[in-house]
Amino acid sequence: MQTVKTVRVHFVTIADLYEFVGVATRYPFEIVLKSGHYNVDGKSLMGMYCLDLLNDIELDAHTDGGEEFFKEIDRFIVK
Repeated sequence: MQTVKTVRVHFVTIADLYEFVGVATRYPFEIVLKSGHYNVDGKSLMGMYCLDLLNDIELDAHTDGGEEFFKEIDRFIVK
């Protein structure tokens, strides 16, 4: 059974969204971003446009691993 790893992320620019989606699409597990009442596929640039970029966004990665993914998106993770 896969676990869900949850972190909070923050994007400042549209370029950040492009970069994030580029990274996310290289991984086989499901990535869901939650902002307000929206749950969007983290691999969908169109879905990402629905997000409120003024606030932090919850990210759920459905994987037992994902260490490399989290290293690649480290600059977006709210610490």
